[in-house]
Amino acid sequence: MMDAAAKFWNDSEELECVTRTPEAPNVVTFSFQSPSGALFNHLPGQFVTLELPLPSGTIYRTYTISSSPSRPTALTVTVKAQGGSLGTRWMLDHLHKGMRIRARGPAGKFSTAHYPAKKHLFISAGSGITPMVAMTTWMYDSGREPDIIFINCAQRPSDIVLRGPMEFMATRIVGLDIKWVVEEADPFRPWTGYKGRFNQIMLGLMAPDYLEREVFCCGPEPFMRSVREALEGLGFDMGHYHQESFQAEPEQADDTPADVFPDHKNISEITFSRSGKSVRCSEGDTVLAVAKSAGFVIPSGCSMGICGTCKVHKTDGNVHMVHNGGITDEDIAEGYILACCSKPLGNVTVDF
Repeated sequence: MMDAAAKFWNDSEELECVTRTPEAPNVVTFSFQSPSGALFNHLPGQFVTLELPLPSGTIYRTYTISSSPSRPTALTVTVKAQGGSLGTRWMLDHLHKGMRIRARGPAGKFSTAHYPAKKHLFISAGSGITPMVAMTTWMYDSGREPDIIFINCAQRPSDIVLRGPMEFMATRIVGLDIKWVVEEADPFRPWTGYKGRFNQIMLGLMAPDYLEREVFCCGPEPFMRSVREALEGLGFDMGHYHQESFQAEPEQADDTPADVFPDHKNISEITFSRSGKSVRCSEGDTVLAVAKSAGFVIPSGCSMGICGTCKVHKTDGNVHMVHNGGITDEDIAEGYILACCSKPLGNVTVDF
């Protein structure tokens, strides 16, 4: 039982798996609680990075939190195993009730909390539905009627993730308009909804007032690109478009002049201050790769500068860092870098 003064979970404490719920083929929702009874505090749409103990070695995978912060006693992630999945496949096969794992976060800026609006349009594909479910649940739990047009695309009706919870909410409130789009029907099961690939015509039919809405999009990059192109072609103000992607456009964000770039021919040296070990390398090598070659394990997840798992403190020297939003300007000002996307310019020292 919680104390009168509730405390919040932080990533120094493990998560305990308390339930696992099948959602669709190769899709499972895992619910976690804090062993100490701490509550969870995050923004709807944020993600966590899970530390997964595979037999071949620990790996880190980033997943959107599919539960809403309005339900703080548990934290859930809904994961889908793709072909070739390692971490997610391990979770589906081996992560069961009672097991504990470590996690980092929560993190991420993809949230309606950062972009308040009266009218929303959520467009997603596949497991990209998870942040949309979290944000919709947050509004549902507020007790006020939202104005959400919720579009999700899947291969077949049986592949729609979290369909049940979404349709339940839609039966309880006015203002949640759900549109499912599938490429093909399930055998022997008639489908009377939208069928085909999402396009401008569908958008106009589903959301005639799309120009007035704040748009949030999540899914595979080809899908999001088609959504962007559809909106741009219709004259939508893209300042009101937001997307969550693990293939985002990179941006340079460090204290290095913009015209200074790594040269593979130049030799640098990275010193790992806690061990006192220095490693010579090329300016074209990332800090993460050099650490790995030296036998140091810097936790990492996406390896594309998005999740922020590999953040380390740079105490001396300069790096060229190109990231995808996984680090804040405040962290950079304090000397932190993302090891996965930072390349040394000369001699560099990191606190690791």
